[in-house]
Amino acid sequence: MASKRRNFSKEFKLEAVALMTSGGFSVAQASRDLGISESVLGRWKRQFMEDPAEAFPGKGRLKLQDEEIASLRR
Repeated sequence: MASKRRNFSKEFKLEAVALMTSGGFSVAQASRDLGISESVLGRWKRQFMEDPAEAFPGKGRLKLQDEEIASLRR
């Protein structure tokens, strides 16, 4: 049986990352508490650490720099 894909808001993702970075929770502990897989939380944390200002642009949108590159390629 296929499971429905869950969507999370940018605010939720930022709060989850805050639990792991400033809240002192490990990825494993946050995963258990939030009911989200460790791989997803690890990816969110990595995305945030790479570019905090433009992390989680949402709904298929690209980061500003990536949008500019795609536009130039077209």
